Amino acid sequence: MWNAFEERRAGGLRYFVGGDGPPIVLVHGLGGLASNWRLVAPSLAASRRVIVPELPGHGGSPALEAAPTIDPFAEAVLAVAEAEDAAPAPWVGHSLGGLVGLRAAVRRPEAVSALVLAAGAGISSATRRGEATVIALGALKPGRLIGRQARLVSRSRLGRTLTFGWWGVADPAGLDPEMAEAFLLGPPQHTDTASAGRALVASDPRADLDRISCPCLCLWGARDNWVPLRDGMEYARRLRAPLRTIADCGHLLIGERPEAVVDAVRTFVDGVEAGAFEDRASPGT
Repeated sequence: MWNAFEERRAGGLRYFVGGDGPPIVLVHGLGGLASNWRLVAPSLAASRRVIVPELPGHGGSPALEAAPTIDPFAEAVLAVAEAEDAAPAPWVGHSLGGLVGLRAAVRRPEAVSALVLAAGAGISSATRRGEATVIALGALKPGRLIGRQARLVSRSRLGRTLTFGWWGVADPAGLDPEMAEAFLLGPPQHTDTASAGRALVASDPRADLDRISCPCLCLWGARDNWVPLRDGMEYARRLRAPLRTIADCGHLLIGERPEAVVDAVRTFVDGVEAGAFEDRASPGT
């Protein structure tokens, strides 16, 4: 259960740890927080030590003084991994968290042994349309208003449909109410998601993808309307990585289809550790 995870701090960042075994790092997306992984982290903790940080400016983590790029966010998570003696370790990044994982793998390849991009952001968000959308949401802060009524909205089928149906999940009526509430509780706690949003739209990761040496998996909801499947295809092509899609699933795949996410992560990471995937920098790749 998620409530069995222990809250800790390193370098100011709040993070949670649970389970025993080889480490794995889970990184949430823009506007999210650690509890976004509440249906994924406990399952992985059955065989691993799961480390779930909250990005700067999100949840209980303080904002960064200056973060014009994603690199300071990656360094903050790397500091948590070092504090937990969790390097090297596989990382799983959802949306913005995927881009954070990519930057960590570029800057510190010895720290990231494998990377799962779960609806990883960074391609469409680098377009003019993506930039305008992220900036508008950062200015209007609709999540903060809705989050104040998180319990009421999440317990209503209509509330879940209006809140998540246009962008987040393929079946909002079927979204677990407690999971919906966990997604909604983040925005009222955040102190600075705008910096992360600006860094996101300023970052186009494609120029550095050839510097990623660890094995990668691209994991996408087939009906993702926020970070489209074509982004996953482009990541997979450029990273020479497998692409696994989850049918009838939207952008918030870690909450909508957690069992499928856990299965994909376990299969991939176990395969990497068994030697089924070579490093991308290895001869012959």
